[in-house]
Amino acid sequence: MEISVHNNIFSLLRLLLFSLSFSISPPACEACHEVDREALLGYKRSITADPSELLQSWVHSSDCCASWKGVACNSAGRVVNVTRQGLVWDSDFIVDTFMNGTLSPSLGNLSFLQVLDLSNLKNLKGPMPPELGKLSHLTLLFLDSNQLTGSIPVTFKHFSRLEKLYLSNNKISGVIPSPVIGSLKSLTELGLSGNRFAGSIPATIGKLVLLAKLDIHGNKLSGSLPTTIGKLKNLKSLDLSENQITGSIPKTIGGLSALELLYLNQNQITGCIPSSISGLISLQFCRISENKLTGSLPPSIGELPNIQRLILQNNKLTGKLPATIGHLVTLTEIYLSNNRFTGKIPSSFGNLQNLQTLDLSRNNLSGQLSAQLVKLQNLQTLDLSFNPLGLNSIPKWFAKLNLFRLILAKTGIRGSLPRWLSSTSISTLDLSGNALTGKLPPWIGNMTSLSFLNLSNNGLHSSIPAEFKNLRRLMDLDLHSNKFSGHLDTIFLKETVDPLGHFNSIDLSDNMFTGPISESIVERTAMNSITSLVLSFNPLKGSIPKSLGKLSELQILKLVSNGLSGKIPVELGDATKLTTILLSRNKLSGAIPWKLLNLKDLKEFDVSDNQLSGKIPPHKATIPASAFMDNPGLCGAPLPPCKHS
Repeated sequence: MEISVHNNIFSLLRLLLFSLSFSISPPACEACHEVDREALLGYKRSITADPSELLQSWVHSSDCCASWKGVACNSAGRVVNVTRQGLVWDSDFIVDTFMNGTLSPSLGNLSFLQVLDLSNLKNLKGPMPPELGKLSHLTLLFLDSNQLTGSIPVTFKHFSRLEKLYLSNNKISGVIPSPVIGSLKSLTELGLSGNRFAGSIPATIGKLVLLAKLDIHGNKLSGSLPTTIGKLKNLKSLDLSENQITGSIPKTIGGLSALELLYLNQNQITGCIPSSISGLISLQFCRISENKLTGSLPPSIGELPNIQRLILQNNKLTGKLPATIGHLVTLTEIYLSNNRFTGKIPSSFGNLQNLQTLDLSRNNLSGQLSAQLVKLQNLQTLDLSFNPLGLNSIPKWFAKLNLFRLILAKTGIRGSLPRWLSSTSISTLDLSGNALTGKLPPWIGNMTSLSFLNLSNNGLHSSIPAEFKNLRRLMDLDLHSNKFSGHLDTIFLKETVDPLGHFNSIDLSDNMFTGPISESIVERTAMNSITSLVLSFNPLKGSIPKSLGKLSELQILKLVSNGLSGKIPVELGDATKLTTILLSRNKLSGAIPWKLLNLKDLKEFDVSDNQLSGKIPPHKATIPASAFMDNPGLCGAPLPPCKHS
């Protein structure tokens, strides 16, 4: 998401600059040179569809320097700028346009061309003609966001004046040619992301000493990072994420003293984070998550004076968290989840007074939490879940934090819910997988900011208090695997505060709730847009309400082992977005409705262990025989054929 935001901002800035350049009257110049006119008309002939009429003004009878939109000339009448991109400023609005066709080799005859921008036209297809390599005056080449195929022509090595090259978001394949890369000595920005490049990053990349931005994310690159990358002293942004890069991070990376953004996430990088990382003194955004990094974090990581985001989650990092992280006072976000860190959370983390997100979940951290963490007054999200912290109880000083999200799943919490929670503004609360006991207290209704509540896998018992209805913003509720009892209506009748508070998901399975499920369930405002309803393993009894079919957004319905009887209502098939229907281990009778079994998105269906009868309706979904077993009266594929009397 961050990557796309960076790209979008860049595209819009680029668009604004070009729009401004064309809003200024060009200097008086001679009529368009005939060679250039024919070159541009050759390109127009290669366009098979121009519904946005971007090339409407390009006619042979007029002067291409004076009358053709998107074309600018020098004083000698030679074309120096061709800009017909798919995002166009129109007064105060951005108009999204497109064009079908190919890149004509005739563009290579524009021998004085400095700027060629045919980006974001969406439907330009075919290869980049080698003839483009003749454009020796070219400084800017933008062909990104099209459907171009083939490889980068070797002739591109002649672009000795090229400063910016963007070929991102196409279908270009092959290797990144080493001779070409090593020749682009004037290049400051290189964008090759979102293509199908394979092979390794050429070592000649180290020759591009003026390079400030390098973005090759979202390809199929393999091999190790070249050590020559450390020579790019002007590099500010390096994004090699979403590839298949292996090997370790070279020590030379510490030479990138101007680097502000480093994205190496979603690769297969191994080895340790080098201590030379301390050389990245300008680094603000560091994301090396989703790799296979091992070893401990070097203490030198505490020498990054400008770091704001440190994202190292989903690796195999070990050892203790270095106390030097507490020196990184500019940090706003730390994501170190799903590693193998051990020991205590350093008390020095309390110095990170700009910190907004601290995610240390899914590690092996233990020991008492330092009260120094109470100084994190800007902290909004705290996730310590799935660590053997042995908390016993949530420290009382947590009440002094201004948390928005508190996630402490499986951290050893015992006893009852602490009352101080009632005076917080917490929106997300996850205390699942602990040993909480006692009742759900009436003061839960005071937590009116709650939008997500997960208390599953605990030992809580009682009915749901009437005050629960005050949770007007609650949209996701998970209470499964407790000992809750009472009627479901207390939950379904919850109030809303539009547009918030309409349930997205409810999981009440493995409790002792009683029914029946009310037929008026769809009349409850909080239920009208629910996507997942899981009520399995509760003694609900009664029948399946026909009105469930009116839940137009419902995708998942699980009513396993609820003691339900009666027929499966044919109206349930009106919930056309259903993908999962589990009704096994009940006392349902009658036939399976054809409409239900033929829902277009149905992926999982199970009505086994009931009292159903009749022929199983023909269906396209792949459903195993086990999903129909233990219904003595059912027959037909995938069960044995029906017997004809």
